[in-house]
Amino acid sequence: MTRLFLGIRSTFFYFGYYFFTVILSIIFILFFPILPPKGRHVIACIWCDSILVWLRLCCGVKYRIIGIDNLPKSPAIVIANHQSSWETILFYKLIFPVSPILKKELIAIPFWGWSMRLLKPIAIDRSKPREAGKSLMIQGVDRIENGNSVIVFPEGSRSKFGTVKRFSRGGAKLAVAAKTDIVPIAHNAGYCWPARDFIKKPGLITVVIGERIAIADLDANELTVVVESWIRKTVEELS
Repeated sequence: MTRLFLGIRSTFFYFGYYFFTVILSIIFILFFPILPPKGRHVIACIWCDSILVWLRLCCGVKYRIIGIDNLPKSPAIVIANHQSSWETILFYKLIFPVSPILKKELIAIPFWGWSMRLLKPIAIDRSKPREAGKSLMIQGVDRIENGNSVIVFPEGSRSKFGTVKRFSRGGAKLAVAAKTDIVPIAHNAGYCWPARDFIKKPGLITVVIGERIAIADLDANELTVVVESWIRKTVEELS
């Protein structure tokens, strides 16, 4: 396929992406006050499914999940590699209840950001690393104690397909502070949805959900090494 043809397909995808996002965000905001948490999750799932199906129809992007039984059934810290926006869409569908960690400025985005604000995400200011670390601990422990899992992308920013940046210790520190397990997830979404690239490529994305990692007597440094090693090894195998 030529890049021009892929660009046309990607353009059609983004038209649908923004359409579904605006419509379902309006519905979510209007009905949020009267919906129970499960009902809010259903609307979020409808949005996620709409985007993933539209992506498959427009761009030929499919996916498979290995280890679906390892998804957290009780509050946990979900730590994953970060290659695109695709995995965030899938994770919001798979994990419930959940509080994602995101950049503070994202909740100001019209419609999508407004909806995310209602879900009580952990919004941090990356321009102030020290304050962001404290905010992560305070908000993260609160979300865990209130029954939510927390999604952490310890690379900090999206990586190129097939690569994994060095992990920060934030996710492991939160697991130790909240006294909860870690669920590692690895994927190769960057092949079909490259970071900072408009073009979406056809292909099969594989997501591998690992077994829960108990904090036991490990400190944050040791936990980070264990999780990063597993994710790095799995990403290499997928690439």
